[in-house]
Amino acid sequence: MQDQCDDNRIWVFGYGSLIWNPGFDFDERMLARAPGWERSFCLRSLVHRGTPEAPGLVLALDEGQGACAGLAFAVKPGQEDEVMAYLRERELVTSAYLEREIDVDLNDGRRVRAVTYVIDRHHDQYCGGLSDDEQARIIASATGGRGPNRDYLFNTAQHLHELGIPDPHLDALVARLHDLS
Repeated sequence: MQDQCDDNRIWVFGYGSLIWNPGFDFDERMLARAPGWERSFCLRSLVHRGTPEAPGLVLALDEGQGACAGLAFAVKPGQEDEVMAYLRERELVTSAYLEREIDVDLNDGRRVRAVTYVIDRHHDQYCGGLSDDEQARIIASATGGRGPNRDYLFNTAQHLHELGIPDPHLDALVARLHDLS
């Protein structure tokens, strides 16, 4: 991988709903990998995909082995403040995510620093280590302000497939939810 490139744009790394719904205009979009991180259903959703009484599960970027594949978006010059305000309002609703800049390897060989949102393992919404069956059960039944939790899983898995990004764990959860139907 190349050294850090001289790209002064703000990059944003998406690994979940940002892949299929970034919510902002971007200058460039590229497949990317975040070394040392993994995509995980380890965050109880009390707002978007669940409620405090019946929490759902959403993806978070958690420290792990290997690398998480996703998309990197370069923010259009002049829109940095607007995009960062939007992302903070969207991603920091309950402060279970931490805003971080991490190294991301773009598919064309460049390495950039990208803003992303990682799980705070000390937050009470963190729930790493749930079994696949428990994750499927929660996702199958939860609904929040942005709709059914299952739609979030299905949209993310579908878009990862369309991008050619394999995620066996999400595929297994999709299959479990179909079995529960």
